[in-house]
Amino acid sequence: MRTNVEHLSLLSYYIAMSSDSPQTKRLTLRGRGTNINPTGRFEKQTRVTEGDDLDAIIEPEQLECGVQLKTQTHKDTTKSIVSTNDSPDVGMEATVNPYRGCEHGCIYCFARPTHEYLGYSAGADFESHIFVKENAAQLLSEKLSSKSWEPKVITLSGVTDPYQPLERKLQITRSCFEVLRDFRNPAAIITKSNLVTRDADIFAEMASWNGIGVNMSITTLDSDLARKMEPRASQPLRRLEAIELLVSKGVPVSVIIGPVLPGLTDHEIPMILKSASDAGASGAHYTMLRLPYGVKDLFQVWLEDNYPDKASKVLNHVRDVRGGKLNDPNFVTRMRGSGRYAENIDDIFQLYKKKYGLNRRYHDLSTQHFKRDAHSAQRDLFSF
Repeated sequence: MRTNVEHLSLLSYYIAMSSDSPQTKRLTLRGRGTNINPTGRFEKQTRVTEGDDLDAIIEPEQLECGVQLKTQTHKDTTKSIVSTNDSPDVGMEATVNPYRGCEHGCIYCFARPTHEYLGYSAGADFESHIFVKENAAQLLSEKLSSKSWEPKVITLSGVTDPYQPLERKLQITRSCFEVLRDFRNPAAIITKSNLVTRDADIFAEMASWNGIGVNMSITTLDSDLARKMEPRASQPLRRLEAIELLVSKGVPVSVIIGPVLPGLTDHEIPMILKSASDAGASGAHYTMLRLPYGVKDLFQVWLEDNYPDKASKVLNHVRDVRGGKLNDPNFVTRMRGSGRYAENIDDIFQLYKKKYGLNRRYHDLSTQHFKRDAHSAQRDLFSF
């Protein structure tokens, strides 16, 4: 029997093929961050449909090796592109997200639950159903040309990675940076991808008027851990190479240890900062692991599957920095954690940040060069 599963309810698909309990045997997805796809918290039903188009969803392999889950794209018809933020612990006033969902598949990603608002799962759906804002650049041009727009730093992205694998083909992020360059509106980037170097020509031009800052996220230097934890993001060495190349073009780069995973990666803080500094980074930041909503369940399953001998230790350390729980949504403490263990991590970070000269920040990018008359050229371009 072949079963097509609506919204990729892969666990149900596996149950249909095997009499084993899902607690003892799970479908293995090759190259994905999670093997499970729990029903979203807003869904009242789990729907399974019959059909003959399973091949459109997965590429079957021997179960011992797992299956390759195909990425599916969906057109995002949003009418606005710039989101504003007033959270006191988020240093991003305005953001642009060309994509919803992220192929990188980082198991710890705090953004996973956002897919549940779209009727999808925070599990495998988040990394295989990607919503694409095809007209992002046009919407951005219209926003910046509006008389109501006051120039400010725009961050790409506030939620998912603007340089995830689909960007190599679609180039939506690049088209957004072409708009930002032409309007001379400053921008910042947060990414885990070496693909960011493709647009070094645009960034070099923006850097000439202090209009760009790149933040490269490096959570570990262990290639094996990175492959399991961030399966489709660039390997750590490739991210360091990206820092070196961008800096050589005059583009300022900071490193973000985002996030620090207590008991799993916190011991790497000194070496990550040294490696980033050696590559040319001049700033450094970090965030503590956040496990909102269903992410805590996905993360626990991932730990048991990949590091069963460390799972208990890691979860206990997470509770140490989260007031006895696996997540703390409090604005004051959610980014850095609280308690003695969190203080130790902060002390180590600050010590080595100073030691390796990573003291520069990029929130002071220039808005003085903004030119609204760029909208006419942009309008002609999109009309063409």
